[in-house]
Amino acid sequence: MIKIKTFVCNMLQENCYVMSDETNEAVIIDCGAFYPEEQQAIADYIEREQLTPVRLIATHGHFDHNFGNSFVWHRYGLKPEVTAEDLPLMDIRRQMRSMMGMDYEIEQAPTGRLLNTKDDVTFGSHRLRVLPTPGHSRGSVTLYCEAEHVAFTGDTLFRMSIGRTDFEGGSWSEMCNSLKQVLAALPADTKVYPGHGPLTTIGEEVQYNPYMH
Repeated sequence: MIKIKTFVCNMLQENCYVMSDETNEAVIIDCGAFYPEEQQAIADYIEREQLTPVRLIATHGHFDHNFGNSFVWHRYGLKPEVTAEDLPLMDIRRQMRSMMGMDYEIEQAPTGRLLNTKDDVTFGSHRLRVLPTPGHSRGSVTLYCEAEHVAFTGDTLFRMSIGRTDFEGGSWSEMCNSLKQVLAALPADTKVYPGHGPLTTIGEEVQYNPYMH
């Protein structure tokens, strides 16, 4: 039995997820917690539920999904895991200057193991398959829990929309392939937990999202 808690974070309203199961081990996905109160809310939830975070995963390297990495590193000793293709994007300060024209003094957490799409992310009694879904960035991935029909799509797929492809490393052709060949092939009842916005399902998106056709 899994439990997923959503935290809406930072100035871009990014979704950070804490996924746990009956063992009380947890995975933190896309920790974009920028403000102290956001970081405290995540810490309070983890303490209240008596969870043990064991992995910190980034679906891709963009800054709004990684603001909270140093918080997680200091509090739980976990380094963010990202694909090799998106490793250059993990320089949050450089990214914010180039993409937003902002210059923030922000601590950079050391990067942990590189996500390999041939390996699974395991925690407790569950595992997440790492599906390559480039397009929004070169190294974007979707984390798919086959046992529970749950997918964390980052900025690849949103409810009735998709992520942008005009950023560094973005590709429209790769995005189309990720949507139509990888995500559309998942079971229709798969719950989609996107990087921004509300939940949806693969079946809903295949039927109504124009980018999935």
